[in-house]
Amino acid sequence: MTFSVRVVVRGYELDLNGHLGGAVYHQYGDHARWECLRAAGITVAELQAAGLSPVTLESTIRYHRELTAGDEVEITCEFLWGEGKTFRVVQELRRDGEPAAEIASVGGLLDPATRRLVPEPGTRWRALATAPERLGL
Repeated sequence: MTFSVRVVVRGYELDLNGHLGGAVYHQYGDHARWECLRAAGITVAELQAAGLSPVTLESTIRYHRELTAGDEVEITCEFLWGEGKTFRVVQELRRDGEPAAEIASVGGLLDPATRRLVPEPGTRWRALATAPERLGL
């Protein structure tokens, strides 16, 4: 299941060319991932109580068209699960239904006490979620 959230590009997020700044794309991706977790019923307090902290291990952006002040942007978020200690998140930023950028991330769940990734993160997310289908679980 693909989750989405909408944001409006603010003037202070622009670079000198009047485009959305590169780092802000990552912030939009982070925002959509946290909103997806919230929609799945997972809170920061629950993560902390479980001794877990989500981490981004890799994140790349592929740009398709510019975003400027006032543009309404839909940001999708789809979790993809595999084997091991990591998972992938695929996101698309769309303006007027057209792709503006894609973000591909690799994430994991960190045990802050040991500073190590926990195995099978999907099972941990599923145990915390009240709506695990939002996370593709």
